[in-house]
Amino acid sequence: MEYTFGFIGAGNMGGALAKAVTALPGQAVALTSRSQETARNLAAELGCAVCENNRALAEKSQVIVLGVKPHQMGQVLAEIEPVLREKTKPYLLVSMAAGLTLQSLAEKLGWEAPMVRIMPNTPVAVGQGLILYTANSQVQPNQLAWMTEGFQAAGRLEQIAEAQMDAASAVAGCGPAFGYLFLEALADGAVACGLPRQQALDFAAQMLLGAAEMVKQTGVHPGALKDAVCSPGGSTIAGVRALEKAGLRSAAMEAVIASFEKTKELAKQ
Repeated sequence: MEYTFGFIGAGNMGGALAKAVTALPGQAVALTSRSQETARNLAAELGCAVCENNRALAEKSQVIVLGVKPHQMGQVLAEIEPVLREKTKPYLLVSMAAGLTLQSLAEKLGWEAPMVRIMPNTPVAVGQGLILYTANSQVQPNQLAWMTEGFQAAGRLEQIAEAQMDAASAVAGCGPAFGYLFLEALADGAVACGLPRQQALDFAAQMLLGAAEMVKQTGVHPGALKDAVCSPGGSTIAGVRALEKAGLRSAAMEAVIASFEKTKELAKQ
């Protein structure tokens, strides 16, 4: 049997993307993982297949998604390289390894195959994700369409220049963790004020969802939207003052910069 998508790696991100692909009709999907038990469990949940090894998956798949860590990529590419050389039908490699450029991936493979580098974030699991991507010169428009159409249930896809990928992923890819920390902290504050835990979490999540949608739909600068909530001498400006005093703005900037710098380090491993 041949598969439209094959996922090498069935971890959190690979599994989330596989879930998005299987949500669309007509997609034949296969998985492999270092833990075949993990692959079998996910395959049972999603109704897809498990291949016995990476070589078999690469041989039978049209879009081959490399969901492995940067330090594992060389080994995986070396394993499937002979299979790729023998493939007679068009295919596409998709890497989600942080920090690894298209050039470095080609060097690890030994030649330049049709390849796309992506950086998804975890909200793809609920169809509200962002997938940043950039392609090399070997990728034809129809090959790129295989990927973008297959991932459409994951959320928004945005093509960017590769030079911007690490900076963009520091905010879009790592950012959900920062958002979850802020959401949890807001809920903790509400609990300290007497609100039940579940309500506090629900209200904080809905507030952030709505605030983000305001920025997207109105196009108004977030600073101006913040000002609109802050009445003179009111409760909101008192809270903003407390956040500024604690260094929230600087801490958020440093978090993104630290993630960006770490991504650069990972590329050297």
